[in-house]
Amino acid sequence: MPNLTYLDQLGAAPVWHHFQKLASIPHPSGHEQELCQYIKTVADNNGLRWQQDDAGNLVVYKPATAGFETRPATILQSHVDMVPEKTQNSPHNFLTDSLELLIKDEWLTANNTTLGADNGIGVAAMLALLEAQDVNHGPLEALFTVTEETTMAGAQGLDPSLLNGTVLLNLDTEEDGALFIGCAGGVNIEARHQCPMEPAPKNYQWFDLQVSGLRGGHSGCDIHLQRGNAISMLVRVLKALEPLSLRISQCQGGVLDNAIPREASALVGVSADQAQAAQKTIDDVYSTLRRELDAVDPDLHLALIPATAPVSVFAITDQTMWLNALHSCHHGVKRYSDHFAGVVETSNNLAILSMQDGCVAVVCFTRSLVDSAALDLADNIRGLLCMTGAEVQQVGHFPGWQPNPDSEVLKRLIAVHRQLHDNKPTIRIIHAALECGILSAVKPGLDMISFGPQIEDAHTPRERVHIESVERFWTFLQTAVSSLAA
Repeated sequence: MPNLTYLDQLGAAPVWHHFQKLASIPHPSGHEQELCQYIKTVADNNGLRWQQDDAGNLVVYKPATAGFETRPATILQSHVDMVPEKTQNSPHNFLTDSLELLIKDEWLTANNTTLGADNGIGVAAMLALLEAQDVNHGPLEALFTVTEETTMAGAQGLDPSLLNGTVLLNLDTEEDGALFIGCAGGVNIEARHQCPMEPAPKNYQWFDLQVSGLRGGHSGCDIHLQRGNAISMLVRVLKALEPLSLRISQCQGGVLDNAIPREASALVGVSADQAQAAQKTIDDVYSTLRRELDAVDPDLHLALIPATAPVSVFAITDQTMWLNALHSCHHGVKRYSDHFAGVVETSNNLAILSMQDGCVAVVCFTRSLVDSAALDLADNIRGLLCMTGAEVQQVGHFPGWQPNPDSEVLKRLIAVHRQLHDNKPTIRIIHAALECGILSAVKPGLDMISFGPQIEDAHTPRERVHIESVERFWTFLQTAVSSLAA
């Protein structure tokens, strides 16, 4: 396995220099201050002016190279936060520890954690461009936004007076050789309910029921792959166990609203004389799920592990009601676009479940290219969850980015791609939520495009970036900036 110094020998060495520094600075959503300070230090060391707004977004200004002072300003944009996902056995602390980077074949990854290539490669490329002395460009405005992976509060709270440019290059997509011209908007559904608990019944056998081994993935980029949702599977197993006098003490699954849940578990009991039947039921459901998901989740694992009896359990009425509601809650693609072949229009991610000490909390993330469709599906799910008596609200709605096939910046960048690769790039619309929709609402009139290197399995501990694609991305970015100033 090559040493990481190998990266410093590549054509994108300036990008790798900054990315490795970013990997040493903890920066999950809501904890971006130290990384923002690093960006300020880079700006100061290069004599560049910067400003920060009340939302925490940072803009660094680089004057035009000589002879290009009258050209319009170009905005470069990436978010500085990362998704903090890790494997069950990883001791990594995202608030204190550096990421452990690894090179595996042609890919850069991390040791049992997310890599932060989403969107750290974009951030590193912007920093490298701010330092570059051999790229002709007009005025540059490097916009570093915060909390993109959670609330998008950074983009929503952006002070538009910090920006003068009318062209924006978003560096947050993950397909080598593609230009993105539109994205989905979204809204969260959050349900909370306090249920009375009752003493755990006697003469019961107790188990820790575990669902693990799923691939998970980005709830926008990967939702169409139909990978298993650990929460949905856990509920399916629990429904199968209901006839065995099932009692539930607690359940949990999922970590983030924009990550398809990979693991879920529950502390459950069945009457002692049904323990053997419970194991057979688990084996039967396991075989069924393996057959259903063998192509997309071959490492699925169900386990029923003996556990200590809990003090209390959910009342049967509440248990039944919540299992039915969760079993009925839609997860996955709801509709494909009528206008863009193969593009997901609307989906929902059943993202987080917690049933602990009588408190039930459920989070879903609904996305759509059509804002009204996102809100309609969210309202549908809200109505379902309201039937449990829970307090349910829709929060954090943000608009999608409507495609503009006649975009001038799109025409320019298609020409750049032809110049570099002698072919036309793939033109895409992404179901993931970029900040472009919000930014176009905050600062109307922006002509935007998004591109990036090849990143796979974002929002999971298997996240990886193709090393050579970063070099192509870096070359394309430099050429695009020069072209826009021509």
